[in-house]
Amino acid sequence: MSPLQERRSRPERGSFFIPDLCNVQAVFLLVLVAELLAIVLSVTRVGLQQFSWQSFATMSLFIQWTVLLSAAGLCQMRPRLADWPRAFAAAASYFWVLLVTALVSVCAQWLLGDMLNAAGARHFDKWQLVDNLLISAVLAGIALRYFYLAQELRQRQRAELEARIQALQSRIRPHFLFNSMNSIASLIGSDPAAAEAAVEDLATLFRATLSQMSTEVAIADELELCRRYLRIEQLRLGERLQVAWEVDALPLQLPIPSLALQPLLENAIYHGIQVRPEGGCIRIVGDYRDGSVTIEVSNALPEPHLRGSKGNQMALDNIARRLQALYGDDAGVVSEQREGLFIARLQYRVSLPESGGQPQASESAAA
Repeated sequence: MSPLQERRSRPERGSFFIPDLCNVQAVFLLVLVAELLAIVLSVTRVGLQQFSWQSFATMSLFIQWTVLLSAAGLCQMRPRLADWPRAFAAAASYFWVLLVTALVSVCAQWLLGDMLNAAGARHFDKWQLVDNLLISAVLAGIALRYFYLAQELRQRQRAELEARIQALQSRIRPHFLFNSMNSIASLIGSDPAAAEAAVEDLATLFRATLSQMSTEVAIADELELCRRYLRIEQLRLGERLQVAWEVDALPLQLPIPSLALQPLLENAIYHGIQVRPEGGCIRIVGDYRDGSVTIEVSNALPEPHLRGSKGNQMALDNIARRLQALYGDDAGVVSEQREGLFIARLQYRVSLPESGGQPQASESAAA
């Protein structure tokens, strides 16, 4: 078997479909669900009119022991099961739950039931064991199926997100490349040093574009990448492109997804500045307050008859999804038109790195 085939056939350790049942939230939910199940079974067996608290307590104790012991065993076996083929792992998990149910049923009859009959002999109700196993088999099957479908949904959503991110990061406008190369070619004879600097900027931009989609970099690196991008566009647009930076309030060591800010500048140029005959100014304002990062990119809007399609929405949606995947649902990108300006505001919450020192260069910037 080739290394590629082996990697595909074995699931990733963190992708096992049974979640971690050892954390506090999972244990609380298991106890709550077990208690609700005990109520349902108690009422179903004797009816609400003849409901007995003693019977309910016995039922609750039995179900709680079964559920918690099953969860504890699955929690301990989870690292090993994650390396098994999915079908074998599911079968092992299923039979583990049935084994725990059988053992707890036997112990419950031994300790809580009528262990001695009138003749003094031990009594064992095999039909009670069968009932417990049947109920456990049905509920365990439903739970395992739910875990499997939930994991499939998470993987599908992650695959869709990665596809969108990949489309954003791998999308280099052909005319941007051609225009950049033409600008570099025109500088070779008149200003070789400027042409060399433009080639370095273009290479750095491409290297960042081809980097891993989930990479976080320091804000210092992202700002440097944006400056390189703007220098390339400055060769084409000249004095029509003006840039105002107001990012002194941003701690440079804060993390930010790679290529989260550059597409906002690209949109500002292609849907704003270059459409206006007189050009315009792009203003970048950054702020960090109470753990919240806000970066605002604004540009002048062209006249209504010069505005093209709203092609910038795809980039904004992709950046918003990336931010939400890394920093939670409160993160995102908000856009608005106000006083002749188009404003895109990137915001998310993140803590300062514990080192608190100078920002470390990312792999793409250091390469």
